[in-house]
Amino acid sequence: MEGISVITIVKDRKNALLNLSRGLSFNELKPDELIVVHMNEAPYSLGELPFEVRSIGFTSPINCPLAAARNKGADVARFDRLIFLDVDCIPAKDFISHFNNAWRDDSLLSGTIRYLSAEATDKTDVFDSLYEYSRPDPIRSDLRRLPYELFWSLNFGCCIDIFRKIGGFDESYLGYGAEDTDFSFAARHENVPLILLEAIAYHQHHAAFSPPLNHLCDIVPNAVLFYQKWNLWPMEGWLKQFAAMGLVHWKGDDLRLLRQPAPEELANAKKD
Repeated sequence: MEGISVITIVKDRKNALLNLSRGLSFNELKPDELIVVHMNEAPYSLGELPFEVRSIGFTSPINCPLAAARNKGADVARFDRLIFLDVDCIPAKDFISHFNNAWRDDSLLSGTIRYLSAEATDKTDVFDSLYEYSRPDPIRSDLRRLPYELFWSLNFGCCIDIFRKIGGFDESYLGYGAEDTDFSFAARHENVPLILLEAIAYHQHHAAFSPPLNHLCDIVPNAVLFYQKWNLWPMEGWLKQFAAMGLVHWKGDDLRLLRQPAPEELANAKKD
């Protein structure tokens, strides 16, 4: 059915999700529905919003089944146009309009990301000053065309037929890492154009690990799977750091987990 479904997946990000939904409510053009896929958590109310919200519980033995949860969102969508928005993102007021005006049924559309400062979401005027409280993505901000290697699943759209042509997200990727790059490589393999839009989503600050040692046990097998499919290593910067720390053996086509990070290594990698 013609219309726009916004899809987000969430686990332990209630405040971020409330900000996302509020940002959508301020959009000039509203989505026809917001689908929230709750990964291994009970759905909860987002309050009164000017569009339909459909909260889907998704249980999996995987802690954060990112690929499968996104596929679930697409499976239940009632409308042909899908916009995937990361739960940590607040859409700009013209976000939906940018997608709608530039929509192409044959393409994969990638929006733009800006990063909010740590204190931004505590400000009373944050929804009126998102641009002022944010900075551009240091890697992608000056690009006119987005290479498939730099595609991110934080902010993108496509019609349901293109999503199916690409094959959706490969659910062989378990947890975090490489599943979105695999999706874009599959799009390139199927000759689906990748188009960069000015549809801005503002990424909310949260504690993270650099490198992401907390996802080490997901990243290693996912990287191996990606290499087996595409004969190319993903996430090379992280793999180099893991190897330098003695966490993995990585040489040629051989990547293996050697040990878990020590508590002090995790503490040093955590960035508030």
